[in-house]
Amino acid sequence: MASEAKAMEGDSQARQGGSATAVAACGYWQRRGMHTRPGQVAAAPSAQLLLLAVLAAAGEGSVLVPRPSAGWHAPQARLLGRPVHTVPVPVECGGVPDPVALRETVRRARAEGEEPRVVVLSVADDCTGTAVPPEMLHEVCEAAGDEGLLIVSDESWRDTSHAPHDTVVVSPAEMLHGGRESDAVVVLVGLGEALLPQGPQAGIARFPDSGRGRGLAGTVRAVLSELRAQLHAPADGVVADALTEPEVTRTRRVTAARSYGALLGALHDVCTAAGALCRPPQAGRHVYADLEPVRPRLEAHGIKDSAGLEAELVRRLGPYATGGHRLGDEPQALRVQLSSRLLTDGDPAPAPLASPDVRGALDSLRSVLDGLTAPRE
Repeated sequence: MASEAKAMEGDSQARQGGSATAVAACGYWQRRGMHTRPGQVAAAPSAQLLLLAVLAAAGEGSVLVPRPSAGWHAPQARLLGRPVHTVPVPVECGGVPDPVALRETVRRARAEGEEPRVVVLSVADDCTGTAVPPEMLHEVCEAAGDEGLLIVSDESWRDTSHAPHDTVVVSPAEMLHGGRESDAVVVLVGLGEALLPQGPQAGIARFPDSGRGRGLAGTVRAVLSELRAQLHAPADGVVADALTEPEVTRTRRVTAARSYGALLGALHDVCTAAGALCRPPQAGRHVYADLEPVRPRLEAHGIKDSAGLEAELVRRLGPYATGGHRLGDEPQALRVQLSSRLLTDGDPAPAPLASPDVRGALDSLRSVLDGLTAPRE
């Protein structure tokens, strides 16, 4: 039975290693400074399935995620019955746990008899709209290495920097290459927004070129095979073509990122003018606003937590506000994620900032926030 399972796993590896997507993914990562062979690549119909398979392959143990983080990171761990610990993000950015808090969280978990095994992070964080400064990422990687954690780096939004010449986005796999923890990074990419906005959903993963990496990759492929969650033709060919990044794709991506940057910059300005704390957006499609500074004014309207804040904003503005409690943040905190779709009436295509519809949407948002946060006479 064991030999049969091993043969099936080997067959799965051979198919993955020879797929058009695996070969094209090597070029994709090579252009980002990460030499990759097809055997280091796994692919699936979504990044969510890939994360599930990676966490299953990593083995028993708790999973650490930033607070807040993408809404699909923690649920994959919970599906596997893994304990999940949320770690606050640093002041500078979202997407990564504060390195000091990360060490403390690991220490407490071990004191309670757990074995922390994986930390999931995002170097370009759509949740908060920020990119992680390289010096901060280095501190986080150092803390994770000291604690023996596998880093799963979600880089789905890496190519959505609003001003790529001004924003440096580095992968932990680049940062740790050749070092003592170079076999401790799995890179995960969901291809939907940047490469396949109208195409099939797909995700790719890059594993370290080491014994540990090959073991993880093989187990991930076996899990995907059991789930029947592999890329087959014609999706394999479509994804492979997108990974070659033809000029038309690169041009569209840069144009869209610039447009989203303008929209989110305006959204950020409206939020801060209303008294919210909000990191300036650098990537992705969202901003993350903290309205704790105006809590007394919101409480006068009966808004006391993120669920209440979300409900009020959705009632007034539509379904483009997400309370921080849905992103792993503290439920009592008055934090909310606001989507660029607030300004485009749900249209996924970015609209010019100067368009009448966008200006009208900004005025509506400004009016709503002013009505909730302005001091009462």
